[in-house]
Amino acid sequence: MISFLSNKSPALVPGRSTPIPTSTVHYLSGHPLKPPYPLGFETAVFAMGCFWGAERKFWEAGEGVYVTAVGYAGGVTENPTYEEACSGRTGHAEAVLVVYDPKKISYEVLLKIFWENHDPTQGLRQGNDVGSQYRSAIYGTSPAQLQAAQASAVVYGELLKAQGLGGITTEIAANQNFYFAEAYHQQYLAKNPSGYCGSGGTGISCPIGLGARRVLGGEASH
Repeated sequence: MISFLSNKSPALVPGRSTPIPTSTVHYLSGHPLKPPYPLGFETAVFAMGCFWGAERKFWEAGEGVYVTAVGYAGGVTENPTYEEACSGRTGHAEAVLVVYDPKKISYEVLLKIFWENHDPTQGLRQGNDVGSQYRSAIYGTSPAQLQAAQASAVVYGELLKAQGLGGITTEIAANQNFYFAEAYHQQYLAKNPSGYCGSGGTGISCPIGLGARRVLGGEASH
């Protein structure tokens, strides 16, 4: 069964009422980093370890992805800083916001990128990166996304178990707040191509559409 990690303990870091400074535009595309986004576009939020490498996986997905950004999600402290999130006392995970055109790329394709580019069985870590901020998580921005994420987790979990891996520990929950990270973290690996990237999957392919397609009601666009 899927294990949902509890990270809702009271914050020990007070946070702040105003957002921390960040970039205004995406380093690669030049699109505005923050909303409003084009009419009809949707957002998705994923956590899969260090957000530097995770963000690159999504901006490489193609023209259907309008903008990506890194930040903090799933916690309780308002507008945390990087140092605060890394302390483990805010409850946040390092996360990636993906703004996409559903007419060009489907949510299930984003789920495939998510599952294949990290190990969702490791609990509060990804490889050598240890701590609750590195946990695997999907924060759905709609009921349809949550249902699709659940369905895909069941299917992919069965594949992982068949290959001898442990159960999926990915947290799947409704997105409450995504807080943009500091400017230097945004598109970090585009600015620093030789920078650290801890992204790495299990090597087990996630079949597009199984489970998720039935929920979203349509065929994959890719």
